[in-house]
Amino acid sequence: MKIWTGRVVTMVASMVLTFGWLGTTGAVAQAPPAGFPSVLGALRATPGCLGVETGQTSSGKRVIFAWFENKKALVGWYHSDAHQKAMKSVFPNQTFDREPLPDLAEDSGPILAIVSVKFNDTPQPAASSSIPIASIGIELYGPLPGGVAVGGRFAPAALKVPGLREIDLSTAQSRQQ
Repeated sequence: MKIWTGRVVTMVASMVLTFGWLGTTGAVAQAPPAGFPSVLGALRATPGCLGVETGQTSSGKRVIFAWFENKKALVGWYHSDAHQKAMKSVFPNQTFDREPLPDLAEDSGPILAIVSVKFNDTPQPAASSSIPIASIGIELYGPLPGGVAVGGRFAPAALKVPGLREIDLSTAQSRQQ
C-alpha cells in the first residue's frame, strides 16, 4: 500500500475538514464547526463512491472510511459542489485551482480514504484559529488480495477484492474440544 503525501496537502486538508464531522456516533459528541455543511449524504451519492462508514476512535477522533472505485471517482468528489462549498466554508480565502492527486496513476484501482479529525475539547482564542480542530489526517489505501470474511465484511460488497474468501456464517462450524 502506498500513502500519497507532499503535493496533496491542500486536498488532504480540505477532504479532512469536509469529512471532519459526523452527525452522531453514539460516543461522546464533539460539536461540528459552526456553519459547516453536512456532506455525508452528498458523499454517499457521489458516482463511484462504493460506500461510507463512520465512527469514533477510543482517543476521540471522528473517522470516516470512504471507498471509491478509482482515482476518477475520488477526483469527481473533490470537484463536486458539496465538497467545494465545504472547502470554501472552512478556507474562505484559499484558492483551490490545482488538480488533486497528480502523483496517483489514473488506473490506481479502488481507493479507501480514511479520514480522521479530532476537534478541540475547549474553545480556542479567536486569534489562534477559527477552525476548532486539534488534528486532522487523511490516508489513501488500495485493497490487497486475500483475507477472509465470515458472515460479512467491513468494506462494501461493491468493492471486489481478489482472493477474498467469503464464508456464510450459517456454514461456519465451531469445534468443541
